[in-house]
Amino acid sequence: MLASILTGALLLLSAAPAILAAKPSPGCGKAPKLITSSASTPPGLTIQVNNKNRQYFVKLPANYDNTHPYRLIFAMHPVGGSGQQIATGSGISAYYGLPNLINDTVGAIYVAPTGLSGALGVGWWNNGGEDVSFVKSLIQTIENDVCIDQNLRFSTGFSHGAAMSFILACALGKDLRAVAVLSGSPQISGTCPGGTEPVAWYQQHGTRDQVLPIAGARQMRDRFLKNNGCAAKEAKEPARGQAHIKTVYECQKEYPTTFVAFDGDHTPSPKDPGAAKTFSDTYTWEFFSQFT
Repeated sequence: MLASILTGALLLLSAAPAILAAKPSPGCGKAPKLITSSASTPPGLTIQVNNKNRQYFVKLPANYDNTHPYRLIFAMHPVGGSGQQIATGSGISAYYGLPNLINDTVGAIYVAPTGLSGALGVGWWNNGGEDVSFVKSLIQTIENDVCIDQNLRFSTGFSHGAAMSFILACALGKDLRAVAVLSGSPQISGTCPGGTEPVAWYQQHGTRDQVLPIAGARQMRDRFLKNNGCAAKEAKEPARGQAHIKTVYECQKEYPTTFVAFDGDHTPSPKDPGAAKTFSDTYTWEFFSQFT
């Protein structure tokens, strides 16, 4: 009996991502200057990238410790939204509901950037790679000012924000630990630049999504199944009226990969039939928090 318990424990440990020593950013030990005094007051903070003023918000923990390296989590807004929308929770849970779930010893600093105007509104059109350049500049600026563990950078977003998180996984794979892609598409933020680096991958999508059909989501997933060295496995999808189905793949240990299909349309906060609460924020946080 004891032998079987020990064997099971060893298998769990062998499957878990390795714990990396924290890599403190240059901002560790400094008094921060990037605190957004009021998320309800636009435009938040600004930075000039490619001769354009770009806007973003930063959320520090209530008891921020400038000697403690935190996770850095980008929360990308959907088309027609803004960083202010994500920071204040206007029509969508603030920072996709993640700050309410943080109860570990690492904690997180959140960044909510704002995209640029396009044919369908403000979004992540990434013309000429300008939104990737924006995020790269934000990483450098923020990490020079506040204390970040440079091994623990993440991105999440819904719809167009999910597409941008996908693009960041393609373009900045070596710089991101994981992404959470909530009902995205592989086309709407341009082609996948690079796109061969492994990145830990969480994704969810509705089988009845009328805005961004699930076929595109499968394409995104399959790219990172290949990148992450995952074994072939059928990802079942629920029939109408059924609960969501979560598929966890066997991949390279450092790059866990999960796909969740739910019976529903285009939403960042899907609920199972009869459920009072979404699983989206919990699954995203569980996925991100496994990396320490």
